[in-house]
Amino acid sequence: MVDVFKPLIHVELKSNTPVTADVFYENWRYHDRLIRKGEGQQNSYKWVMREGMATTKDSIRAVRNEVVFYHRNPEQTVFDVAVEQQDMETVKDKMMNPLKNLTFGGKLWGDNLTFVGTQEGVYPGTDYRAWHLRTQKPVRTQQLHIALHTLQTAHVNEWEQGLAELAKPRKQAMLQQDKKNTRDWWNRFWQRSFIVAANPSSTPDLANITRNYTLFRYMLGCNAYGTVPTKFNGGLFTFDPCHVDEKQSFTPDYRKWGGGTMTAQNQRLVYWPMLKSGDADMMPSQFNFYLRMLGNAELRSKVYWNHAGACFAEQIENFGLPNPAEYGFKRPAYFDKGVEYNAWLEYEWDTVLEFCQMILDSHDYAGANIDAYLPMIDSALTFFDEHYRYLARLRGRKDLDGNGHLVLFPGSACETYKMTNNAASTVAALRTVLQNYGKKPEMLAKIPPLPLRVVDGKEMIAPAKTWERVNNVETPQLYPVFPWRMYGVGRDSLQLARNTYLYDPDALKFRTHTGWKQDNIWAACLGLTEEAQRLTLLKLADGPHRFPAFWGPGYDWTPDHNWGGSGMIGLQEMLLQTVGDRILLFPAWPVNWDVHFKLHAPKQTVVEAEWKGGRLTQLKVTPESRRKDIELMIK
Repeated sequence: MVDVFKPLIHVELKSNTPVTADVFYENWRYHDRLIRKGEGQQNSYKWVMREGMATTKDSIRAVRNEVVFYHRNPEQTVFDVAVEQQDMETVKDKMMNPLKNLTFGGKLWGDNLTFVGTQEGVYPGTDYRAWHLRTQKPVRTQQLHIALHTLQTAHVNEWEQGLAELAKPRKQAMLQQDKKNTRDWWNRFWQRSFIVAANPSSTPDLANITRNYTLFRYMLGCNAYGTVPTKFNGGLFTFDPCHVDEKQSFTPDYRKWGGGTMTAQNQRLVYWPMLKSGDADMMPSQFNFYLRMLGNAELRSKVYWNHAGACFAEQIENFGLPNPAEYGFKRPAYFDKGVEYNAWLEYEWDTVLEFCQMILDSHDYAGANIDAYLPMIDSALTFFDEHYRYLARLRGRKDLDGNGHLVLFPGSACETYKMTNNAASTVAALRTVLQNYGKKPEMLAKIPPLPLRVVDGKEMIAPAKTWERVNNVETPQLYPVFPWRMYGVGRDSLQLARNTYLYDPDALKFRTHTGWKQDNIWAACLGLTEEAQRLTLLKLADGPHRFPAFWGPGYDWTPDHNWGGSGMIGLQEMLLQTVGDRILLFPAWPVNWDVHFKLHAPKQTVVEAEWKGGRLTQLKVTPESRRKDIELMIK
C-alpha cells in the first residue's frame, strides 16, 4: 500500500506455508558514473556537458534489519552555474535555491529481517548492486516498510532525524487506519468522475480509449499531493531507456528532457484535464512550482530591464531561470541578457498565462482558495505591460500604438512562428486572463485585437499580425479556440475558427494525433464530430508497451504524459463544454457511441449523463439549480 497522504509504502507478504522471504534493495548509483555522450539529456546541461561530469554515487548503508539510502547535492550545483552564466550574481543572495544541500532518499526495513550481504547484477545495459535482507526464520506473513524523505538541510544528520521521525514504528491499528484512509481516498477519486463508453461493433476500439483515459488518470492520481508537479515526460513512471530507444541505452535514470527543467508548453497539457475530471485538489503541486519561482522571475525583470513583473521563460529550471543549455553558453556580447539565445525559445514568455488561467479556473470549478496565487497572476500580467512598453520606448517616442494598444513585438507564437508582432496565442492569453482576473481594466484596454487574415477567400485567425520565420510544427492560430475559448461551439464567429482548422495551410500540414498535438481538442471544441472521433481513436489507442497508457516517445519520451493529457482533454470536450452559464452536453459526440460519464463544470457543478441507443437515458446535475443550463447538442 502506497500511502496517499504520507511518503510511506507498506508491503504485506502472505503464504499458506512458512517460507523464507528475500528482499533486495537494488541501486545502480553505487559508484560514480561519468556521463556519456548523449546522456546529458537526463540533466540540465543537456548537450553542453563539461568534460568529466559524473552522476555521483549514493550513500547506502545496511544495518541489522534495514537499508538506508540517500543522495545529497553538493554546495555548488547547476543553480550556481546558471546564476553566473545569466549575470544574476548581484542578486544571488536574494534568490530561491532549491538545490543546495538537498538530500533525498529513504529507508527500507522490516521486523524479522536481517542483512545478509550484497550481490551484483545487470539491468539492460546497467550494472547494479543489491543489498540483501532475509527473514531470520521461515514465516507465513511478513511486512516491509519504505519511508521516503526529501529535505534541504545544512547537515545530513538533520535529514536523518527527519527520516527517523517518519519511520517511527506504527502500531498495527494505526497501519490499518492508514490503509483505510488511502483506500477511501482512491474510492472517492474514482467516484468523483469517470468516462465509460460502450463497444458497438462498428467501433471495436471505443472501449479501449475510455479504458486508457482511466489508466492515464490513475497515473496522474499517483502523484496527487507531491511537492513537485507530475512532469510531462513520464511523471513517476519510467523504465530502462533502451526499451524506448535502443540508441539511448543509458541508466534507468535517463529520460529525455530530464533534470529540473520544466517545458511549460508540454506541462500544461498534464494539468488542464484535472478541472473537468474533478481533480483540482491535485493541481497545487504545479501552481506552487510557479509560486516558489516568483521572486526569482521578478528579479530577472529587475536586473535585466529595471521594470516590474515576473518573467517566466519557456524551458525553465526549478529555480526560475532558463535552462542553461537553452539560454546559450556562446552568446554575442550585445544580445539581451534576459532572452534565451535560442531560435525556438527566444521571446516565448506567455506559457505562464495558461497556469494563471488554471488557477482562476480551479476556484470556479472546485471553490479552491487561490488567494496565495493572486500576486503571481498579477506579476505575470504586469510583465507584459511593463516589458512591451519598455521595448517600444527603446524603438521610439511612444510606448503604445496609434490605437493605444501594446505592440507585442518581438514575440513568439509558441516555438513555431518567431519574431512575431501580436501573436494570436499571446493576444488571446492576455485578453482571457485579464478578463477573468478582473483587476487590471487599464491593461485589458491596451490589449490589441486578435490578428485575422484571409486565405483563398476564407477569413481565419492568423498566427500573428506579422512573423519572420516558422521554426516548429505547433498551431498557435488555434489557441484562441483552446485553451483560450474565444471561439467554439455556442460562441460567436464559429465559422471563422472552423476555417482556421479546415483551411489554414500550416494547420493542415502540421496535423497529427502524436504527442502533444492538440488537433483532437480543437476538433471537439469546434463541434467537428467526425474529425474529433477520428483523432480521439488514434490519440487514445493503446501505446506500444504492455501497459497501454505508456504512449510515446512522440516528440519527447515514453511514457508521454502530454500525449495522455491531450487525449484526456479531447475526450472531455467531446462530452461537455461550457459557454458562460450554458452547459453544452455532447457537443462533438457521435450519435452511435454509447457512453456513461461524470464530469465537472464551472460554478462547482457536476454533470452525470448516459447516452445509450441514440437517446439520453440518464441526467443528473449537481446542484440541481444548474439543470436549467443544460443544452443537449448531439445530432
